[in-house]
Amino acid sequence: MQIVREMTVADLEQVMVIEKENFSVPWTDKGFLAFLVRYDTLFLVAEENGQIIGFAGVVMVLDEAELTNVAVMKSHQKQGIGRLLIESLMRLISEFGVEILHLEVRISNESAISLYRRIGFEEVGLRHDYYETPKEDAILMRRKISG
Repeated sequence: MQIVREMTVADLEQVMVIEKENFSVPWTDKGFLAFLVRYDTLFLVAEENGQIIGFAGVVMVLDEAELTNVAVMKSHQKQGIGRLLIESLMRLISEFGVEILHLEVRISNESAISLYRRIGFEEVGLRHDYYETPKEDAILMRRKISG
């Protein structure tokens, strides 16, 4: 059975394995730690039988938030875990008065783009050469989450 809960510092070792498995330029554990101690962030993990299988986080500014990252263990992808994490984040941040959630995604990440569209995100722009290694454009997306 899967549970979703707030990420803690004790989760970083498992989170870093998933981060490195999914991103060509992964965040560092110090980078995660810097976000976990902030008052304006919320990071969740999905856990199954005591093992972290995915995570997602947001940074909130007034009535808007940015989805900073979403990642699921490769062995657990395409099982609805990413969707579960994002929808859980949206429910929680709406309680903080957040009305709009923004994100950017690699233009080549078709599975993520498809998931975001299914959840109700719409494309609102393009950021040229946003990503490094490999250099690639980012699609900007957003979704209204309340009212």
